[in-house]
Amino acid sequence: MKIYRLPSAISALIFDMDLTLYSHAGYGQYQIDILVERLGKLRGLSFEEMKRSVEEVRETWAESHGGLQPSLSNILLSYGISMEENIRWREEANEPERFLKKDQRLVETMKVLSRSFTLGVVTNNPVLVARKTLAVLGVGDLIPVLVGLDTCMVSKPHEKPFVKFLELAACPVESCVSIGDRHDIDLAIPLKMGMGGILVDGVEDVYELPEVLTKN
Repeated sequence: MKIYRLPSAISALIFDMDLTLYSHAGYGQYQIDILVERLGKLRGLSFEEMKRSVEEVRETWAESHGGLQPSLSNILLSYGISMEENIRWREEANEPERFLKKDQRLVETMKVLSRSFTLGVVTNNPVLVARKTLAVLGVGDLIPVLVGLDTCMVSKPHEKPFVKFLELAACPVESCVSIGDRHDIDLAIPLKMGMGGILVDGVEDVYELPEVLTKN
């Protein structure tokens, strides 16, 4: 865990979902691979050929954006895959119930946090996928604010999903903390907006947040 900034008074916590609220590298990779495979079929390329092409696009994008990493959704846009199509692919392909299960420790963590903070998720998956994932983990009723790829039709890193969260949660920007596993995607924009930011290595770090936030 790396704390970049914490507000003096915190009113809301904004969680990334995938590989933040659960630690399952296999499911995280599956979500990437299934989209790359589908893109490859459209373009008449094998999975390995398409994967290499995507990595080249990722590297080129990073070089022209100061080393920042793009989201997969933004990479798909560069291949002509619209956000609407991207959302449909994700809704059809993602099956969190195949990979994840109820996390009682996460449930207890979120119960504690929800007593002091408004909890939300801002994710690059559609809201439908987010709801299914949070339900499987057992925390769907503890995280009332969801902003997904289909909410603003843009992918993190972008201000719009975070601005939408602020609107839905009715919280001032300076009292929010963004929490995620990727600095470029989950933290860079919120920090620029004036939020706090915490980089985590997975759900194991999330379990520690009640103690960490109580100390600050």
